[in-house]
Amino acid sequence: MNYNKKTVKDIDVKGKKVLLRCDFNVPQDKTTGAITDDKRIVAALPTIRYLLEEGAAVIACSHLGKPNATFDSFVKKQTEKGKDPATLTEEAWKKSLAKLSLAPVAKRLSELLGREVIMASDVVGPDAQAKAAALQPGQILLLENTRFEKGETKNDPALAKAMASMAEVYVSDAFGAVHRAHASTAGVADYLPAVSGFLIQKELEIIGGALANPKRPLVAILGGSKVSSKIGVINNLLEIADTIIIGGGMTYTFLKAQGGSVGKSLLEADWLDYCNDMMKKAKDKGVKLLLPEDTVCAKEFSADAEPITVDSMNIPDDCMGMDIGPKAIAAYAEAVKDAGTVIWNGPMGVFEFPAFAAGTKAVAEALSKSSAITIIGGGDSAAAVQQLGYADKMTHISTGGGASLEFMEGKELPGVACLLDK
Repeated sequence: MNYNKKTVKDIDVKGKKVLLRCDFNVPQDKTTGAITDDKRIVAALPTIRYLLEEGAAVIACSHLGKPNATFDSFVKKQTEKGKDPATLTEEAWKKSLAKLSLAPVAKRLSELLGREVIMASDVVGPDAQAKAAALQPGQILLLENTRFEKGETKNDPALAKAMASMAEVYVSDAFGAVHRAHASTAGVADYLPAVSGFLIQKELEIIGGALANPKRPLVAILGGSKVSSKIGVINNLLEIADTIIIGGGMTYTFLKAQGGSVGKSLLEADWLDYCNDMMKKAKDKGVKLLLPEDTVCAKEFSADAEPITVDSMNIPDDCMGMDIGPKAIAAYAEAVKDAGTVIWNGPMGVFEFPAFAAGTKAVAEALSKSSAITIIGGGDSAAAVQQLGYADKMTHISTGGGASLEFMEGKELPGVACLLDK
């Protein structure tokens, strides 16, 4: 896949209407609806400011959450949760939609930009069409949640065409959504010249560069709960990495494949042969594949459980692995010390429980002290780095967990493939 894509600086946007796909899928307080973290809105500001300063009229769009775009889908989902269908009304459905309106985002974006953000009450309906038609250079309009349209997630050509009809240029800057072929992330590019914003440009340059031409040694740290969710990543990285470090819940499937006793630890028995194949492939290719020598385990999955450190190959039958142990921490820190590039995706243990967060904390600290190019692949690893105060010590923290994972798998990202090549 070609990652050398045209950006907003490669086209003339003066006096043009620009459809800008952002990632405003921000966390909100469930009671008040207040935005609890505006990082994704802040991340979009450089591209928005550039377009406005260059004299474009910006029509921004984004999804938020997973709304039920139709009443029937609302009834189906609520029924699956055990609700009585007879009690489900259209009013209740409309209330559920209101909770996922982008109106709070428009308010926060307006505060950050220091100018009015015009809010449309729909995506391609009469209000959006009228406000888009009246939009002047230097003004910004925010369309309502794209997933209020049932055709969004199906990449419906009619919806994509209707969105595109309001603008003359499409700018994609929602890296967190480029792995999805939706109407607003890929479909609109069938009808408009499409380029990237600064956020996507940075992701492509840094992650793409690390995969295509890394400063060596390249060390990949992979955590998380399941081997099955990281198959493609491990397979792809075995072709380019010098060292792969394994942590998190998927560790125990690898240990079991080696003949270890893993007690009550998370185990994907169907993937034992795969783990053996990966270890053989690593050996054949001369890639170091590191597993934790020791494990911090507990008798129950609880924040209050007593931590017990054991040899990783001999986890007691009544215990489950919860984190990497001190020997593993030392070995993993040593492995990244002289690295040229480090890519990290997934925590080393049950990071949300303080007693089992030492491994994740130690990896974050080791990366903060390393002179390597350090890339954090979004999701839980990004959250850990932020919480621990090491964010400013990292070269790059990806804005898209799922997208960065598929990027590292070598998969084509629909929301990037649709952009014009340089």
